[in-house]
Amino acid sequence: MSIETRIEYSKSLKVLSTFGIGGDARQFITIHTIEEMGEIRKYVSKEKIPFWVIGKGSNSLFDDRGFDGLVILNKIDFIEFDKGKLHVGAGTSFSLLGAKMARKGWGGLEFASGIPGSVGGAIYMNAGANGMETCDHLSAVGFIDEAGNFIEKKKMDLAFSYRTSSFHEGDKMIVSGRFELEKREEAREKQLKIIEYRTATQPYGEKSAGCIFRNPQGGSAGALIEACGLKGKKIGGAEVSTLHANFIVNRGDATAQDVLELATVIRETIREKTGTELEMEVHKIPFRLGEHVPS
Repeated sequence: MSIETRIEYSKSLKVLSTFGIGGDARQFITIHTIEEMGEIRKYVSKEKIPFWVIGKGSNSLFDDRGFDGLVILNKIDFIEFDKGKLHVGAGTSFSLLGAKMARKGWGGLEFASGIPGSVGGAIYMNAGANGMETCDHLSAVGFIDEAGNFIEKKKMDLAFSYRTSSFHEGDKMIVSGRFELEKREEAREKQLKIIEYRTATQPYGEKSAGCIFRNPQGGSAGALIEACGLKGKKIGGAEVSTLHANFIVNRGDATAQDVLELATVIRETIREKTGTELEMEVHKIPFRLGEHVPS
């Protein structure tokens, strides 16, 4: 069966997003292997089809109109582990990976517990928490290039910084990652404390995309938003979480427009009251790639 015959049409993006927001994708496909990702990359290049790759659908805000192209769900899920050397598929749950390694007594990814994304998404965003980042124990990344070829690069040949990576440039598809972990007797205990703290202080069971804003240098976006009295602020079905102010939650019927308008109110309020300019951390995915999405 050729890869293009597996493409579905008019797929709801609400069910693919942790926000539960978005219209329909014009086309949709689920990819399970690195070889399949190479095939679909060649196909979209040949047919000139715009595409967007997702994992768990976290840290993403789809347009209310949907996506006028192909949404690719990365389900490349494998774990190979030997004496601290970890090789893992980009579609693997980052949270479950952190918990599994901690249970084995290996440290370095304890902070991943509770982060609602995939390994590929964590690498792409250089996700972090509790003073740690994905790149800290990352050794190499495998990806599909624009021509559909598999390439693996060492971390030293890639760029990582706060909530960003060199994968934000170009159309490379992350398919795997390699990590080097350390034997730590306290890894499981640390991981459990992290997940306990996160579930107590963040709207863990609610529909959100994670932190909506990046932390300003030397500060906390959540603390600024709370200090300005914006907890519980609502526009339509979108609400600033009453548990953690740097989360916007979907109360059941929120639209992307609701979220963007609420984010604008937050940014303007913080700017007027503190002089701080907040930057969106959540990716706003336009209906058509290249289209401007207002903050």
